[in-house]
Amino acid sequence: MTTDAAAVVRAAYHAAEGSVLDVQGFIDLFAEDGVFNNVVAGESYRGERLGDQVVFMGRLAPDIHRELHRFHVMGDLVAVELTIEGTFTGPFETPAGTVQPTGARLSIPTADFWYIEDGRIKEFNCYVGLSVMLAQLGVQPDFAAAVAKSTAPAS
Repeated sequence: MTTDAAAVVRAAYHAAEGSVLDVQGFIDLFAEDGVFNNVVAGESYRGERLGDQVVFMGRLAPDIHRELHRFHVMGDLVAVELTIEGTFTGPFETPAGTVQPTGARLSIPTADFWYIEDGRIKEFNCYVGLSVMLAQLGVQPDFAAAVAKSTAPAS
């Protein structure tokens, strides 16, 4: 296992590519107590669940690719500006039901912060542009329902 922070992060991106989709390889890059934080969604993954988002995105867009725009290494911290790209050809599961694929192109702005310790990923914080992603998937916010709820008399 390499101890170079940049190499570890690049290996993680490679494992999550649609043409590779090596979920176990992605998980194996993490420290035993490593964590993947999907910050915008408010979810954290540990242990065998570390690959959940890799699987989710691979199903949503099997041709998923991460275009790395800026890659900054500051010791054991790697900060990356990227765009998650792919084609919406898989189902998008939501609490209200499944949004069926439309074939839309996805180009989702994202910022990732990777903390490497002893050559393994200790913490990965992903800030995906969720509002952009939802719009590209055809999921629009229901502002009218939110306004109605906020103006309803308290019970």
